[in-house]
Amino acid sequence: MSSRALRRLKGEQRAQADLNAFKLADEDDREDEGQMKSDKTAHKQRNSSNIFELIGEADVDVNASDEEKAEAISDRQQEGAPLEKDTVKNEKSNKKKKKKKKKTPAESGRDDLSVGDIDAFLETLEKEKGLSYQSTDNSASEHRPVLYVEHRNLNPETELKRYFGARAVLGDQRSKQRQRQLHRCTWMTVFKDTWPRFSRPGISMSLVESKDGIQHFTFEHNRDYQQVQFKFFDAVESMDPNNFVVLLQFNPYHIDSLLQLSDVCRMQEDQETARDLIERALYSFECAFHPVFSLTSGTCRLDYSRPENRAFYLVLFKHMLFLEKRGCPRTALEYCKLILSLDPDSDPLCMLLIFDFLCLRCREYTTLIRLYEEWEVHRNLSQLPNFSFSVGLSYYHLSQQEDISPVENQQLKQKSNVLLQNALIMFPGALMPLLDLCTVQPDAAVSSHAFFGPSSQIGQPPALSELVSLYVGRCHSLWKETELMLWLEENVRKVLKRVDSHDPYVEDCQNKRKQRYQSAPRNIHRHVLMSEIKEATATLPLEVTTQPGMSFDPLPPLDSIVSYIRPERENMGASNESTLSLFFRSLLPNFNLQRPEDRQEVARAGHELNQEVNRLMVAMRDMLANIQFREPQWDDNPDRDEEEWD
Repeated sequence: MSSRALRRLKGEQRAQADLNAFKLADEDDREDEGQMKSDKTAHKQRNSSNIFELIGEADVDVNASDEEKAEAISDRQQEGAPLEKDTVKNEKSNKKKKKKKKKTPAESGRDDLSVGDIDAFLETLEKEKGLSYQSTDNSASEHRPVLYVEHRNLNPETELKRYFGARAVLGDQRSKQRQRQLHRCTWMTVFKDTWPRFSRPGISMSLVESKDGIQHFTFEHNRDYQQVQFKFFDAVESMDPNNFVVLLQFNPYHIDSLLQLSDVCRMQEDQETARDLIERALYSFECAFHPVFSLTSGTCRLDYSRPENRAFYLVLFKHMLFLEKRGCPRTALEYCKLILSLDPDSDPLCMLLIFDFLCLRCREYTTLIRLYEEWEVHRNLSQLPNFSFSVGLSYYHLSQQEDISPVENQQLKQKSNVLLQNALIMFPGALMPLLDLCTVQPDAAVSSHAFFGPSSQIGQPPALSELVSLYVGRCHSLWKETELMLWLEENVRKVLKRVDSHDPYVEDCQNKRKQRYQSAPRNIHRHVLMSEIKEATATLPLEVTTQPGMSFDPLPPLDSIVSYIRPERENMGASNESTLSLFFRSLLPNFNLQRPEDRQEVARAGHELNQEVNRLMVAMRDMLANIQFREPQWDDNPDRDEEEWD
């Protein structure tokens, strides 16, 4: 029996008890004491507050012998009391009750419950229900894949309701739901009334192949959408954001225009509009999903080398960043799993560099440890600074929980110490920048030691400097706790002792740093550009910062698969043409006086100009980052001659 049925039964019992008491009092006034079976039974009925007791007594009368019933009827006839129809009906019903089966022990136990017992039973039922749900969730999560995505966690309102309550999150949305028009049910976003009317923009998804339980999909653009895409390229070359606004007025769900305009709004500090544009693009993608495509199975793949699929990756990534800034790290972690499951082998956006940060933000320590243990063999996650530090930090947080035994606490604490010491030995250049961003002054013994000194940062390979700067710039806020700093200080001292004692592990890590991290792969550069963390952006190599790139397609892969080509613009260089050439062009639209060699020179000059502009922007960025304001030194001599200022 459910808790709702028990509560309803409880109310019926109380109402029936009051009704029975009223009936019994009325019968006392009308009937004589001789018509009652016994004073003891009547006293029980007056004081009874449980309907199950009355039913129990009726059952006792039913089981009485037929001779006693006949005697009772004859006594009433002799006294002159007429046989009422109710008594006849009761006799017939009693005969039918004999034929009924006996109640099961569970039903009899429920019948014996009193009103007070029902309250206790409800409490125990809710506790058992909560424990059963918890046990089933834990058992199910252990058997699920580590990249399993839950539909309910893709909605940020689920996490916000957990923090602030449904009433604070929904607000007036419940009253507006009746007036809202019907739209397609989606998991990642909900259609907003402020959005333009949705009409399919021309994007569809098709199944490429299905092999070994893995299904490969791709997005496709129809002919109309391709024409809009060509107009978008023209708007990009114009370098005017107003052209994107005009394009979205006629095509409100064009993906690349929404991405580009979202970046423009974000640069103008309009975060709400930027997030809204990304959600609109996400809704457009979700409406184009293939019927077989699943977000949660983890067996659906999208090839990043296709330009049509890249926009979906970028929309998910930007939506994840907005969720993390909004204060929904659990929802952001779910989107991180989704992006990583679309191509876990190549990981085009390098989601492993942010996976640990989101796990620590939402306190999913076991998820991070499980991914580390399962992927360490074939992915070497310990060679990434973020995993090397974050896994040890996860073990430390688990050791601080109160519901573990002292033995388990000691084991977790010891394991966290070993992992943190190994991380400090492998990546010594991360300590001083981490303490600097946490506004902690290191000890003189630590800052003066050669192992953690400036040479550890200068001697790092370029790829390692990029990874360390990315981790420190993103995760330094996770270390701003007094207990963590004390734990870090304790292990730093142990590392210095191991270095001074010439531990062979120190030399092994030094050799690994020299051999590896010479050049970072393209997906790491792409992740750094999209994350926009200034500590990591400053470490990007020159060949990445100087080449032209657009936010709607940052660092496209070298093996890109192009499904359709943009037609060449015939009016290139028309502004430099003479009056005679313009006259001939008015007569013959296909006339072009400029030779192909001249067009190539113009294109080459434009490319060189873009490189020069990018170099200038990099130099300006470095100059602004290194500017330090110094307060003027005033002369404290009170006897100075004030006439000098005249």
